Amino acid sequence: MQNIQHLIDYILHIDVYLNAFVSTYGFWTYLALFAVIFCETGLIVTPFLPGDSLLFAAGSIAAQPGNPMNIMLLFVLLFMASILGNQVNFLVGRAIGPRVFSAKRSWLLNPKHLHDTHAFYEKHGGKTIILARFIPIIRTFAPFIAGIGRMRSLHFTLFNLISAILWIGSLLSLGYYLGSIPLIKENFSLVIYGVIAISILPPIIALINKKSTSSIKK
Repeated sequence: MQNIQHLIDYILHIDVYLNAFVSTYGFWTYLALFAVIFCETGLIVTPFLPGDSLLFAAGSIAAQPGNPMNIMLLFVLLFMASILGNQVNFLVGRAIGPRVFSAKRSWLLNPKHLHDTHAFYEKHGGKTIILARFIPIIRTFAPFIAGIGRMRSLHFTLFNLISAILWIGSLLSLGYYLGSIPLIKENFSLVIYGVIAISILPPIIALINKKSTSSIKK
């Protein structure tokens, strides 16, 4: 329980923690951000990592005068991290996906996340790779499910490139151009709440629609 509280505190005050990390480790911050984005998109056991809020915070910190973070270098490195993460996840899904899909719940993996993503994939097809980038948890499992579903590698790579540009570019840009506004800087936790709320809104709407459809059928 305490670990969950620490994670929530970290996400809501990610700008403070990231600023401190930059001040202490400087250039190594790029490597840390690369690792987080790669792990969130590339490993099905780390869907809890705060990709959206981290990207927004990184963009806002890069906009601060005198800060060593360069927005273009951030974009290139995090774009590469998200591409590589998805690609690794896709290949792992092809290799061991069916066995993991039928596995029982463990502290490392919740099969429900796999089944929910599979349903999302069945509905949206290849577009899932693009849409899922903006939905926490589903974005971690989408390339894995695409691998299980034997999506053509060329198609996956194309969707992967497009989705990475849109996801990394939009959130870094929002952070960069909005994060330097005094009102937003003073209420950064509320902004992170907003980023999280917008991220989880699509699956909530989908769940409500699903329940409504089920009720009508009954």
